[in-house]
Amino acid sequence: MINLIPGKKGTGKTKVLVEAIKKAAESATGNVVCIERGMQLTYDLPHKVRLADAEEYGINSYDCFYGFAAGFLASNYDIQEIFVDGILKIGGRDYDALGDMLEKLAILTKDVNVTMTVSADAEELPAKVRAFLK
Repeated sequence: MINLIPGKKGTGKTKVLVEAIKKAAESATGNVVCIERGMQLTYDLPHKVRLADAEEYGINSYDCFYGFAAGFLASNYDIQEIFVDGILKIGGRDYDALGDMLEKLAILTKDVNVTMTVSADAEELPAKVRAFLK
């Protein structure tokens, strides 16, 4: 299942995400992964959480992100939760491409919870992206 946390810059999306990650790390029986651009959350997250820097792996499009997520899932069947901070920083502001990627990712992650922050108001997102709003 994919859930998006929308909102303009400075509205507290990352704070909400960090709290959700901490809660997941406490209760998850499987692995918890956090993907972000830059390593800004390093000291905010429990050491149990696998933190991956999209920049370090050259992820700069939604196709790259999808492949990266697929690789994570293929190499570790115990992933229970994936959190992504700033998906628009990773893939860009092409909302149609984001929607296409979310639809493909939803099929791939049917047994994994995926939560992403999106730095945009819900009203400016196309319907296929809004379908994933919490």
